[in-house]
Amino acid sequence: MTMTEAGLREFLKTVEPHLNERQRRVVFGSMAEVLGRGGQKMVAECSTMSTSTLSKAVREVRAGIEPSDRQRVEGGGDRPAIDKQPGLLLALDELVHPGSRGDPMSPLRWTSKSVRELSAALGAQGWSASAELVRRLLHQIGYSLQAPAKVIEGSAHPDRDAQFCYLNDLAADFIADGQPVISVDTKKKELIGNFSNGGREWQPAGEPVEVNDHDFPDRALGEFAKAIPYGVFDVTNNQGWVNVGDSADTSEFAVESIRRWWNSLGQHRFPDATRLLVTADAGGSNGYRVRAWKKHLAVFAAETGLTITVVHYPPGTSKWNKIEHRLFSFISKNWRGRPLTDMATIVELIGGTTTETGLTVRAVYDNTWYEKGIKITNTELAALHIHPHDWHGQWNYTITG
Repeated sequence: MTMTEAGLREFLKTVEPHLNERQRRVVFGSMAEVLGRGGQKMVAECSTMSTSTLSKAVREVRAGIEPSDRQRVEGGGDRPAIDKQPGLLLALDELVHPGSRGDPMSPLRWTSKSVRELSAALGAQGWSASAELVRRLLHQIGYSLQAPAKVIEGSAHPDRDAQFCYLNDLAADFIADGQPVISVDTKKKELIGNFSNGGREWQPAGEPVEVNDHDFPDRALGEFAKAIPYGVFDVTNNQGWVNVGDSADTSEFAVESIRRWWNSLGQHRFPDATRLLVTADAGGSNGYRVRAWKKHLAVFAAETGLTITVVHYPPGTSKWNKIEHRLFSFISKNWRGRPLTDMATIVELIGGTTTETGLTVRAVYDNTWYEKGIKITNTELAALHIHPHDWHGQWNYTITG
């Protein structure tokens, strides 16, 4: 080995780690040209570059290399997997296409759609596709991870839209006359205990709130380990009232929640009120078919002297109830990621709910025992002062004491 070869080897060994693919070809090709006859052989022996790549580098140097960020010549590099494996994209599309979800002969069913499982299914068919390649190909053909969207309402009542108009017109009349308008409903029951609650909140890094690894009710809290929040939303004042019980979601509980709102807030907000408009869902403890709901409202009307008008949303349209998106949604946001360990925590979190648009919420704990299954007889129902409206009297009625 001559000194020239030793010096060249040392030089190439020093600079090579700092060069990208294109730079290696420029430097090695130029060095081979500078050395003249036998230069290519010498550079090949003193470096890790193959003779074919070095020959290509010399040709590029002789042709003149313009400065560029591209490392390979156009068209260089490995071919895309879908070019090397014609039909791969179609095979993947058939695995995940919605038309195959319910097909019992499909290799993957509705719930088996991770990229790893898709990669394995393709491998079983003779294709070669890593999980990462599957992910990129799915995006390429227009797929993305999505949750089911609750948008199909089922068969709609033919008078659905007309009922909405009727409700809105009544609400506008009540508000214009200075009379209270409330939207009512029961929020989803919540487990009481150290359980995981959907969502996330800011915590010190690596210090998440530790909760139970299961969602079974904590019997140590008593026979009933669920909170039942019944909400009353004052449409005029953007104010919420939530009565939180722990026994049962009955009509008596629903009307008691309205009564507590009226005694604590309503009568002070509307000191001259003579009428009250209640908008409610078609079902549940305040459903239009529930006799106990009407009986307890009649008792409340007699106590207060209010004439109570009830307007129900048509069946299957509960998501349009104002209380859902003007109150309940913000309560859920306020306590997301927080375990609802006890009733005091639940009441405090509900009462701490506010929005930039001015929503305020009051919450109380109702420890009354509400008995389920109480029947209202035909005689009792007939004795109530219920006045159905001309328009869909089953949905719209006025109750006096």
